[in-house]
Amino acid sequence: MITIAENIAQLSARLQRLERQYERSTSSVKLLAVSKRHPVESIIAANKAGIEDFGENYLQEALDKIQHLSSLRVNWHFIGPIQSNKTKAIAENFQWVHSIDRLKIAQRLSDQREPSASKLNVCVQVNISHEANKSGVELGEVEALCDRVAALPNLQLRGLMAIPAAEPDLDSQRIAFRVLAQEYSRLKPRYVQFDTLSMGMSNDFEAAIAEGSTLIRIGTGIFGPRS
Repeated sequence: MITIAENIAQLSARLQRLERQYERSTSSVKLLAVSKRHPVESIIAANKAGIEDFGENYLQEALDKIQHLSSLRVNWHFIGPIQSNKTKAIAENFQWVHSIDRLKIAQRLSDQREPSASKLNVCVQVNISHEANKSGVELGEVEALCDRVAALPNLQLRGLMAIPAAEPDLDSQRIAFRVLAQEYSRLKPRYVQFDTLSMGMSNDFEAAIAEGSTLIRIGTGIFGPRS
């Protein structure tokens, strides 16, 4: 059976090959391990193999893991849809939020973030494929939301995130990612620490890297199928 450490080693090697293939700078693509629905033992194994960033979708599951793994040196990223009644716990326990899609949620996160803590790093989620069942702001509304989020005192706007509709081949996958990358490049000069383009998952991260992703979110490719 292939271990989590072996999966990470193979994935890291492939990332290096793709960075060269698409003329990206070395180590320009960060790896976020999506650990939702995986046990704490798997997170510990990934951490021992060098992973420090973990993404969770479900708040209570994440809080249990954060408490259990408090001795580990890790960064917790919330990557799922956010309800208003969940913002306080997210503001208090996470270092990153990738799924800001409305001002109300951003305001609550800022208000509920302890001012003495470091700013909460956030990305605005874009519904790049216009899917009714997915979270995210429409492309034409991204700049206005980013302007408002960037002004909030306890948040640090870091970039954009998207989960495009599934496509069958590399060329089709690249089209949606290219649209988001163009918007990211257009907005980047406006914001101080705008450095994160969070796009690409286990089935499409090559296309995302080809179009400029700086962070890919990988679950199955690291941990295997969820139970």
